[in-house]
Amino acid sequence: MPADIPAPPPSAVAAPHPRFAVGVLAFCGVVVAVMQTIVVPLLPHIPELTGATPAAASWLVTVTLLTGAVFTPVLGRVGDMYGKRRVLVASLMVLVLGSVLCAVSSHIGVLITGRALQGAALAVAPLGISILRDELPPERVLSAVALMSSTLGIGAAVGLPVAALVVESFDWHTMFWVSGAIGVIDILLVLRYVPESPLRTRGRFDAVGGLGLSAALVCLLLAVTQGADWGWTSARTVGLLTAAVVVALAWGRYELRVPTPMVDLRVSARPAVLFTNVAALLIGFAFYANSLVTAQMVQEPKETGYGLGASLVVSGLCLLPGGVMMVALSPVSARISGKYGPKVSLALAGGVIAAGYVVRYFTSHSLWLIIAGATVVASGTALAYSALPALVMRGVPVSETGAANGLNTLMRSIGQACCSATVAAVLSGLTFRVGGRAAPTLHAYQLVFLIAAGAALAALLVTLCLPGGRAPATGTVEESGDTPAARTEGRRSAPVHEVHEVREAEEIQENA
Repeated sequence: MPADIPAPPPSAVAAPHPRFAVGVLAFCGVVVAVMQTIVVPLLPHIPELTGATPAAASWLVTVTLLTGAVFTPVLGRVGDMYGKRRVLVASLMVLVLGSVLCAVSSHIGVLITGRALQGAALAVAPLGISILRDELPPERVLSAVALMSSTLGIGAAVGLPVAALVVESFDWHTMFWVSGAIGVIDILLVLRYVPESPLRTRGRFDAVGGLGLSAALVCLLLAVTQGADWGWTSARTVGLLTAAVVVALAWGRYELRVPTPMVDLRVSARPAVLFTNVAALLIGFAFYANSLVTAQMVQEPKETGYGLGASLVVSGLCLLPGGVMMVALSPVSARISGKYGPKVSLALAGGVIAAGYVVRYFTSHSLWLIIAGATVVASGTALAYSALPALVMRGVPVSETGAANGLNTLMRSIGQACCSATVAAVLSGLTFRVGGRAAPTLHAYQLVFLIAAGAALAALLVTLCLPGGRAPATGTVEESGDTPAARTEGRRSAPVHEVHEVREAEEIQENA
């Protein structure tokens, strides 16, 4: 190199292109979402494979939901404070450990422990969204976040048929070995292509707030997921629901008093954030019904009068076109949000999901029409999952992106848990005898479709209550680390999009 041309600094040489980060983080999101659903086709066979009771086998799903709900907001906050990429890598390591535990054992206790560790990795999606917000130029954020958010639905659609194929063709431990290997690949890709975000939230981690939130969530979700088996009026169910309310109230009072709370309730109470989280709960409910009942419905025997007697693999493949549509519609949703605002995208999503369930209601006897209806629902979900994080980011400070997106993801999980309990209650409550066993009636499935459509329409109504303006995300100087010295140093070495964020922060401070 000629002497008069200075060599670029090492950081510039090593810096990966943002588009690689987008692809890697989206792949991580798909893998984590697949982990959440991969065990579903295996559940009916778990008692004979492990010697466990059906009630114990159901914990392979329940424990993942519980740990995911607890760790998603907590790790989002930890990422805001100590480094998002660092926490994301740690989450993927936990996923790999959980996969290995499930792969090496057939003991139900070890399997439940492994699944609990896998559930903690659900925090990968909101952490990835936060990294993209910090690293990408503003004009690319919407499309990248739309893709990242949609991976939760894409992975669920892909996971069911893949798991069904593995269960029918190989030893069932194989899918856990494969998931562990892919998790290792994820870690290596993140370390190579995803930069660490320079933004930090200052202050001490709110350990008491984290424990209080975890306790309230565990009580609530245990009651919701186990209420059908225990009885909704049983002492355990009522006691857990009561404890959830008491702990939540005490936790909320505490959070309002600490300087750096686990969840900033004042920010969360803003209409832009509050209504977005309520909509996320309703969308999570509406979307999950599609995944729960489609495979079961087409597998019902033909003697029921509506069942198609499809195989496990075929029933899983019914959701695959929906996953493809979610990939295709992510950039479309981003363009709609960019031109008209994410509020319009979310309202449109509620209408599309409701329309999909109307199709499902009237097309229960044709496989292709069932697939069409399920795909319409998935299409609406793609629009919603792309718009939700964009709405959240416009309502919270930059320094709280991880925690806020974690809370929004948590609300989707709570919606899914409520949906699971509702579907189980409806399908077990409306049955008839066929082939020597009890099977849900066609009316039971149709009632599920109506309830899910109602949840989607309720999400649409909540969305209409959102503020219509484009409120920028703001933060204080202390939260973002924006000091005069940092501004000067940032202008010398920061990429263009980081300089844009610094200038935006300065304008916000001047206006304040």
